[in-house]
Amino acid sequence: MDLDKIHFNASTLVSRLRPQGISVTGVTKACMGDPRFAKTLLRAGVKTLGDSRIENIETMRADGITAPMTLMRSPMPSQVDRVVRHADISFNTELDVVTALSNAAGQAGRRHGVVLMIELGDLREGIMPENLEEVARKALCLPNIDIRGIGTNLACLSGVSPDSRNMGELSRLADVLENACGLVTSIVSGGNSSNLQWALSGADTVRINDLRLGEAILLGLDPLERLPIAGLHTDAVSLVAEVIESKVKPSQPWGKIEQTAFGYALENVDLGTIGQSILAIGRQDIDPEGLTPPKGIRLLGASSDHLMLDTSAHPVKVGSEIAFQPNYSALLRAMTSPFVTKEFMEADKEKSSPTDFFLHSHAGKNLRQWQYGLNCLGVVETSFAK
Repeated sequence: MDLDKIHFNASTLVSRLRPQGISVTGVTKACMGDPRFAKTLLRAGVKTLGDSRIENIETMRADGITAPMTLMRSPMPSQVDRVVRHADISFNTELDVVTALSNAAGQAGRRHGVVLMIELGDLREGIMPENLEEVARKALCLPNIDIRGIGTNLACLSGVSPDSRNMGELSRLADVLENACGLVTSIVSGGNSSNLQWALSGADTVRINDLRLGEAILLGLDPLERLPIAGLHTDAVSLVAEVIESKVKPSQPWGKIEQTAFGYALENVDLGTIGQSILAIGRQDIDPEGLTPPKGIRLLGASSDHLMLDTSAHPVKVGSEIAFQPNYSALLRAMTSPFVTKEFMEADKEKSSPTDFFLHSHAGKNLRQWQYGLNCLGVVETSFAK
């Protein structure tokens, strides 16, 4: 992971959104709250960090990061004590959870900020708009709780695109709450990286003043169409895997064909014999459909621990490495896997310490024989047989 390119992407998006009156919440969940990633976002001008898991927020706090942090998933009632201790704000949809947060905050001698999430069509989390005023009134009666604003999430479960209609509705609901309940909605969080196309289109952003950005910073892509965002780096992250087998094999399986280990049958095209290589990664670690291999290499399939490639055009040796560009799904799974070595690269060594490379708990001379790394493109070259 190239932190200089991540810094550039984050700084560019902060600068582009600032004239629209929109601040950036830097989303750290794809990197499991890694402090190096979080500090890069803060250096780039991000003021607030957001994560969906309290464990990741605790990791950043333990590293001494004091920036405001938002828990972007409704807290589990079993974790409210930890939430009020480490998160400044949490997103909420259930009054029972807000009540539990109120009690926990009282016991901890703290106040906790709440953003009420509203359902606007994507059918993930959210209070139905017609119930918002009632929920807000009841939440305002709870001690130790500050209603900081409202938000919504789109283009996630159902792919509903952010546009002037639903962003206008969110802004209208902010006005309704202020007029009906007398509160100040200081946060009107319009959504995630999928909002960028709308936010930067020149449309009236109305009252939207916050976007939660992760994918656009990491991959430089617009999630709505998976197309590059102009001016951003799309190669800040690559995934490098090691070859453990390289043989000439038939392209067609033989024998009676049933379902695979993952419950479906593959459609094989008969190409005669091919050069097949196996890499030491699999579905336990990554989403194989989310990997883009180098030109001339074709992905054949994956099991839990093996990734099969057609390397006929570029024969590879056992022990060599092949670099892929991951999409968000593959990146998320790879960063979560304990079998993945995470390598952070930064040109300015004054910002780094000697421990800024390789995050793993399996140190040893044989590490590279069974793990693979996340690295910046071009640092670990694809290695082909001569």
